Amino acid sequence: MKGLELCRAYYLRCAREELRRRFGSRAERIAAGLAGEGSECLGFDDEISRDHDFGPGFCLWLADEDFAEFGEELRRFYAELPAEFMGFRRIMTPQSAGRVGVARIGDFYARFTGCRGIPEGEAAWLRIPEHALAAATSGEVFDDPLGEFTRVREALLPGYPEEVRLKKLAARLFTMAQAGQYNYPRTAKRGDAVAASLALAEFTKAALSALHLLNRRYAPYYKWLWRSAAELPKLSEAARETAALFEPDAERENLIESICARVRAELAAQGLSSSDDPFLVAQAVETTRRIKSEYLRKLSVTAG
Repeated sequence: MKGLELCRAYYLRCAREELRRRFGSRAERIAAGLAGEGSECLGFDDEISRDHDFGPGFCLWLADEDFAEFGEELRRFYAELPAEFMGFRRIMTPQSAGRVGVARIGDFYARFTGCRGIPEGEAAWLRIPEHALAAATSGEVFDDPLGEFTRVREALLPGYPEEVRLKKLAARLFTMAQAGQYNYPRTAKRGDAVAASLALAEFTKAALSALHLLNRRYAPYYKWLWRSAAELPKLSEAARETAALFEPDAERENLIESICARVRAELAAQGLSSSDDPFLVAQAVETTRRIKSEYLRKLSVTAG
């Protein structure tokens, strides 16, 4: 059983009706679900995932005024729920504090985005890492009669505002060109295995991020970055080629160029570049030209 499925069943069978009985009309102001950090929130958990921060649990989110009124009472309710469910007990680590239980809506979002609601302005959006937004919008909302938690979630789910997406994409294209197309072959020819490995890793991370940006999706935490990219509706073949980069007898330079060519074709399909230059620095320049914001255009090409 997947962790999200377990947590949904735990809420529905052990908490939902009791919440309504104990809290009456106040239950209509409580959002419930599972979101944030953790493999189960992304749907990527497996048997190996169960050795830490796994088991029955869920989040209960309140607006500030409701938390002040009955937040502590709700925490006591949550603490009284069964410790074991369907043969599972939650395995906690010090790092998992706050992943489940009662929280203010604003505090939940601020933990990942630095904003207690919807980010305002290009600078605010630009500084939020992709993996943080992937976590903030992960998982599932089980109930939200008030709608406030969902209102913020639905504003984040479509992806970065277009101008910010283009700025981040240009930065990834530049890194792909510098690390993969330029520096990897040079360091490999020198026989500098460490530098070549670092260049390959930088290229791979930038490429997988670019695939997410081209799909208008948030790239998750590095551990699940490739897994997520392989399931994207567009450019999944490019994701599979990044995996091939790490096979012992891989023709890495050819694979790098193939990945870049696939990205270049998608840029053209989205109207983000009219250049057929295979070196992605040219594509980064083309993408930057589509940015209307003077603030974003003046930032370093690697910013974002």
